[in-house]
Amino acid sequence: MPSTPVVIGALLGLGTQVYSNALRKLPLMRHPWEHLLGMGLGTIFTTQLVKWDSKLQEDLDKMLEKAKAANERRYLVNLISLYSSFILSQ
Repeated sequence: MPSTPVVIGALLGLGTQVYSNALRKLPLMRHPWEHLLGMGLGTIFTTQLVKWDSKLQEDLDKMLEKAKAANERRYLVNLISLYSSFILSQ
């Protein structure tokens, strides 16, 4: 599974460079070092994107847990105050 973003990034970088050369009507493999650079940058980009996505998911889970706890506290406080006002009114 960890190799999937690497392969996708490498193909993305290679495809970008080949597409760039094709648009300019140059030989597709004109400067091979540019293809390697594009593959490396694509790999770095997709790997960081996967790390960022997992970190974002963790942060979202923490925020949802805090919101759930706050809502439960708010509900309990309202329930207790309602119950105490009901007892006092009798």
